[in-house]
Amino acid sequence: MKEYKTEQIRNVALISHNGAGKTTLVERLLFNTNVTTRMGSVQSGTAAMDFEEEEIARNSSVTTAVAPIEWQNLKFNVLDTPGYADFIGEVNSALCVVEAALVLVEAVAGVEVGTEIVWQAAGDLNLPRILLVNKMDRENVRVERVRNSINENLNGNFVNLQLPIGEGPDFKGVIDLIAMEALLGEKSERGPIPDDLVDAVEEARLELIEAAAESDDELLNKYFEEDTLSDEEIVRGLQIRINSGELTPILYSAPEPGIAIAPVMDMLAKLVPAPNQRGPFTAKTADNNEEVSYEVSDNSPLAAFIFKTREDPYGKMSYLRILGGVLESDSRLWAMGVSDAEVRVGSLQILRGKDQISTPRLHSGDIGIVVKMGDAVTNDTVCQPNHKLQLAPIAQPNPIFSIAVHPITQSDTAKMSQSLNRLAIEDPTLKWHMEKATRETIMSGMGTTHLDIAVKKARSKFGLGLSTSIPKIPYRETVTKTNSAEYTHKKQTGGAGQYARVFLRIESVGDDEEFSFASEVFGGAISAPFVAATEKGCRQALEGGVLAGYPMTGVKAVVYDGKEHPVDSKEIAFQTAGREGFKKAVIGANPVMLEPIYEVTVTVPADNMGDILGDMNTRRARVLGMDQEGTKSVVKAEVPLAEMQNYLADLRSMTQGRGVFSMKFLHYGRVPTHLQNDLVAKLRKEQEEEN
Repeated sequence: MKEYKTEQIRNVALISHNGAGKTTLVERLLFNTNVTTRMGSVQSGTAAMDFEEEEIARNSSVTTAVAPIEWQNLKFNVLDTPGYADFIGEVNSALCVVEAALVLVEAVAGVEVGTEIVWQAAGDLNLPRILLVNKMDRENVRVERVRNSINENLNGNFVNLQLPIGEGPDFKGVIDLIAMEALLGEKSERGPIPDDLVDAVEEARLELIEAAAESDDELLNKYFEEDTLSDEEIVRGLQIRINSGELTPILYSAPEPGIAIAPVMDMLAKLVPAPNQRGPFTAKTADNNEEVSYEVSDNSPLAAFIFKTREDPYGKMSYLRILGGVLESDSRLWAMGVSDAEVRVGSLQILRGKDQISTPRLHSGDIGIVVKMGDAVTNDTVCQPNHKLQLAPIAQPNPIFSIAVHPITQSDTAKMSQSLNRLAIEDPTLKWHMEKATRETIMSGMGTTHLDIAVKKARSKFGLGLSTSIPKIPYRETVTKTNSAEYTHKKQTGGAGQYARVFLRIESVGDDEEFSFASEVFGGAISAPFVAATEKGCRQALEGGVLAGYPMTGVKAVVYDGKEHPVDSKEIAFQTAGREGFKKAVIGANPVMLEPIYEVTVTVPADNMGDILGDMNTRRARVLGMDQEGTKSVVKAEVPLAEMQNYLADLRSMTQGRGVFSMKFLHYGRVPTHLQNDLVAKLRKEQEEEN
């Protein structure tokens, strides 16, 4: 592949609901541009973009793939993203490194829940959006119905750039409303506008000219004076309004038979801005954390952003988008961000699915990969060691679903931490941690499918066998009043014995503070080393409370008196006395159970608002507020984690898949008194069964 400069590059993300035909569109483009000798198929597992084991098995994309498409002396870096909502992290990563989003709408289904999610994601980044009504050749396609679906479910100002000629199996091509000609068949042969569409074309052309004229005063004045605009002026006006987000054009295609594919690319070539036309990029300096801006240009300081990492049999692959400067092969650079370390850039590659094409350099605006780039990870900025810059990391949602994972064999136990770390590096929306309260390893992500694939990847990529279960709730215990206790530890086995006596007072200090310790011993009743040993014993007791064995928090322990023996007193004796005295004091300090409370934000169609509020009441939720965003209702509430474990499936069921939610940890709250006794009995029974 030849070398392309910044002004010749176009970066476009294909985004949609699952099944709208993104991967098939890319396969058609690769075939039409003679990159492949036959068109790959998602269903048969031969698609160049779906090369991961799970993608082939599921006939669906689960990760973002890149395809460089050469068109009209331009290089289009097309990013084919997953359509399933569980993989929104892949979509977010792709949207952060492109200049436009091509939003595909399936011609029969219309706008679906995934369409709404990715539409909003692109809008939040102020990306130009172009709509493509795809699979126009399917049975039961009705153009008017899909247009109504777009207008009713997506917020935006829409205008047709094309009109379809026929629909369903009768779809023959499109009418280009700028050039005013019909483009027919697989080769998009030019022809006259069909007689039955002349009136509709004239009306749509007028709407298009008016939309372009509103871009600036000069065009608007000309339109008022001459009642029309030239083709070049229409394109210029559309570019201004599309790039500002004021206007979204609509295109039509059928990738499977290859109809209207070239017209789509021709329109993208006209309307998608080059990387240097979207304004400067902003980064922070390493010296003083100051924000600086540079043009997207080869003359700017080097700034290459790692937006994705993939584990490969040959090593870790770092996907980079060059913002400034030129990235050269065989160079020593610096990775700013998570790594903050020197890295070596060996051979630079351009990716086409899984195939790698070597290139000596990547110009600003381009996208490529580097294999085995040291410790560099996603969200790092690769820069010159003498001019360190750091770009903002990609914003990703908090996990909303968790499972407990357990190693199957002893060898799995040994490599679990390292393998889970590698999975998390590859997927920033995947998190894992050891939960000390339940002694479980918790993996969290964006849904059941997301985590199911993560577990299978652990097996296929790293040889890690995992079984899964529903996570236990990480409860805590605390006290609600002050209580004192005395404990004497004596142990005589012949020879030197053990002796320690402590007087402890337990107080509540609130949930924000985990534990504090103080000594009120005076007169040397207990010497300093034994006071420290007593504290150590108290801290040991924190690990398992008296109600159900969960960690304690919000407790203060005060040792105010005691007694030691000149021969038998040892630190181990005071540790034991501190531990047992602490437990004894806690029993009389009215211990209670605490549970994790999350802030949950639920976004649903307005019609489902009543169902959501009613359901929240059954989950012990405290509603914080309600809001309206367009046709959507938003509910914010505080909800115990114990009530949220099946919420993902329940919400999708209540809203036919159109509801989405996010959640973040807030604090620990007291379990209601009327529930505590049953909860403690249940937890104790579970522990007995495990032991």
